[in-house]
Amino acid sequence: MRKIYRYLLISVCVFVVIGICFSLVSLKSGEEFAKQQTETLAFINSVSIPESVEFCGKKISLDRYDMHERYDREINGFTYLHSSTMLLIKRANRYFPIIEPILKKYNIPDDFKYLAVIESNLSLRAISPAKAVGLWQFMPETAKKFGLEVNEQVDERYHIEKSTEAACQYLNQAYSKYGDWASVAASYNAGMGKISSELNNQMVSTAFDLLLVEETSRYVFRIIAIKEIFKNPYKYGFVLKKEDLYPVIRTKKVEISSNIPDLAMFAKEHNISFHQLKDFNIWLRGRDLSISPKNPKIYTIDIPIIEDLYYSKNKIKVHDRAWVVE
Repeated sequence: MRKIYRYLLISVCVFVVIGICFSLVSLKSGEEFAKQQTETLAFINSVSIPESVEFCGKKISLDRYDMHERYDREINGFTYLHSSTMLLIKRANRYFPIIEPILKKYNIPDDFKYLAVIESNLSLRAISPAKAVGLWQFMPETAKKFGLEVNEQVDERYHIEKSTEAACQYLNQAYSKYGDWASVAASYNAGMGKISSELNNQMVSTAFDLLLVEETSRYVFRIIAIKEIFKNPYKYGFVLKKEDLYPVIRTKKVEISSNIPDLAMFAKEHNISFHQLKDFNIWLRGRDLSISPKNPKIYTIDIPIIEDLYYSKNKIKVHDRAWVVE
């Protein structure tokens, strides 16, 4: 019996010792986990908000509570939407070289290229729930008003150059009405009619002072915030190399003045796939192109240069050196 009691006592002691050791290990692991969590969270800092920012050459003060908080929301949102914001910079390397000269041609401030970023995420195929489409998100009637062709075969809202020119016409028209680029930008989202009536009804002179629906109220601040990140991505934690950017793909222009009964065959004749033809001419909506004798037109189709369809680090040109680290 004594031997049995001795064995039982030894067993209990062993289990107690094991329990104590396990508790100590668990405690240590818990402390390390808590420490790791604290260290990780220390890197998630709120972005510092400056006293002012600039939009279209005009200083915009952020010292008023609502101006500060509206900008704070957008700059922190873009900073911590890592993959989405990084994708915007990559795409901009391909599309800003096309957009910028057109803005300059129409005397539109260069900052309005960031409006296109907000409108469509620089996705040429972007379609809103309201059926606005393309880089500049035109509705059908507005597009036609500014000279874009919209039908089952051709939808120039998807055409980069033509839709940018139409957007410039809208922006100039709005500026002649408001004389204030921030109000022009707000009108692009809400419409000139809405902004004009609210400026009158609320008896203020700029869209920054208007009570508007949330989407429009945030709109200009989103443009200004994404501009700030594009100007200094590294400051906000975005580290890109030259080879990360999307390259400009050169094309040759082919003028068409007669019917194309089969666009797939047309693509094959130019040594590209139907998919590639559509990628570079999204405005071609069907599988053929018919031109009415009563309304003769000349269309210009972009045929990509074959060698540019393949990535080559050495051939990528960086549009803005601020976007990459050497």
